[in-house]
Amino acid sequence: MYLGEVVNRKGERWELQLKGAGPTPYSRDADGRKVLRSSIREYLCSEAMHNLNIPTTRALACVTSGSKVVRDIYYDGHPILERCTVVSRLAPTFLRFGSFEIFKTLDSMSGRIGPSVGRTDLFDQLLDYIISSFYPKVYETFCDDRRKMCAVFFKEVVIKTAHLVANWQCVGFCHGVLNTDNMSIVGLTIDYGPFGFLDYYNPDHICNGSDSAGRYSFANQPKICGWNLAKLAEVLQRVLPLEEGRSILEETYFEAFDDKFMSQMRKKLGLIRKNLPEDRQLIEDFLNTMAETGADFTNCFRGLNQILLPGSRDFDLSSEKLKSHLMKQCCTVEELRILHKPVINESELMVYATLLTQQPELLESLGKGADFVKNEIEKRKKLNSLKDCSGEMKTAKDSELWQHWINQYSDRLQLEVDNQCNFDDLNLERVKIMNSTNPRFVLRNYLLQVAIDAAERGDYSEVQKLLKILEDPFSDANLFEDTPEINTGSVEVEEQNDSNIDRRILAYDGVRPEWARSLRVTCSS
Repeated sequence: MYLGEVVNRKGERWELQLKGAGPTPYSRDADGRKVLRSSIREYLCSEAMHNLNIPTTRALACVTSGSKVVRDIYYDGHPILERCTVVSRLAPTFLRFGSFEIFKTLDSMSGRIGPSVGRTDLFDQLLDYIISSFYPKVYETFCDDRRKMCAVFFKEVVIKTAHLVANWQCVGFCHGVLNTDNMSIVGLTIDYGPFGFLDYYNPDHICNGSDSAGRYSFANQPKICGWNLAKLAEVLQRVLPLEEGRSILEETYFEAFDDKFMSQMRKKLGLIRKNLPEDRQLIEDFLNTMAETGADFTNCFRGLNQILLPGSRDFDLSSEKLKSHLMKQCCTVEELRILHKPVINESELMVYATLLTQQPELLESLGKGADFVKNEIEKRKKLNSLKDCSGEMKTAKDSELWQHWINQYSDRLQLEVDNQCNFDDLNLERVKIMNSTNPRFVLRNYLLQVAIDAAERGDYSEVQKLLKILEDPFSDANLFEDTPEINTGSVEVEEQNDSNIDRRILAYDGVRPEWARSLRVTCSS
């Protein structure tokens, strides 16, 4: 529900909304309500992303009530009653790519048209409002040449979107539902639903339990955001010719993404003095080693601050400390098997493989393209290779892989050093930059679930603790010094499970515990 706009003393424009306040003329067949579970998720994650320095909508408040609505969380025929909740949120604007699709002409695949197709007056009004309000320099410079104005505006949106998704990839954030309605026209992270931060690194991770095809998987996010930009170019073609829009997208998007991604990754690895072509391979090898060993994404990056520059006092000891840290982040054989579990059975794979060779367009329309089929085949190969692998065998292999990468990393760090180098100063500078780009704390789904479970029992203390922690995700300080039992960054939580009490140890900066392995989130609100 749109409440209005406020321009503050700094001249900043803020749009105010209520989400979950009930039906509106645009609610279609839904009840327009939001529940406590999804409201806490949106409230905490929008603030977490802000404090990670990633553009996002913000949350003002989360208000719950005694009213309840029915929700089938997993769409499996097991509905439950959940408490109604309203989130108040704000952003410079909540306009999205999809806002323009009310003018969309006939879609040959779906047979649908936008409700305002042909309303050129409304289209022009919307376009002028967005550019004049949120891209004022573009409007002032090119308002007499609408085609040029729209071209420059579209390029700005392309760059903002590329930088946004690069930031996501650098902190391991998976949005979950990247359709055009969830893409901000000003490059914000918007609409927090079945999102998730990576635990064990799996590039094909699917955070949305409803996304069986992996359309919105972690690795696919840059590609799908590019696809959404192509859809935006289509609806802008009344002013900006489609070929010109596509050309801007092709020339700009992946270059802007890559520049931002590599810049951030160099900071995360402490490569602060030189930009070398071989850095790309070092980064790719780090990610591949995490995937191969099933290591924790956030903690592996954070731990890189332990190694000193070659030539420093205690360099060898620091190298050993880094390896020990990385080994502790690796998952078990059983967890690695689960990470590589196929989504579909053999019969379905055969059907999709046949469609891929004979009717690829049909396969794409089903949301299962070439990448999906390839990933399913690779998962089976990986699973087969793990069939006879023991825990000892995996540990030995993990040790070999990490030592190989640390040797590569040390060789690259050596190139940061010169004859005039003050090792102490440069090590301090590196660690400062690394610690400001590699968070210690992210909003892991199991942390959220514990907070939600407690809140649904009327205890909001864990929500408040998480909010406090996420205010400074890069901190090395002890947590809650006035609460000695969780100074180590852990809290013991009780969960009633039938007649037994399951004692769950909640580590705010630890690897995902075994009890959280089966957690799933969906689009249900």
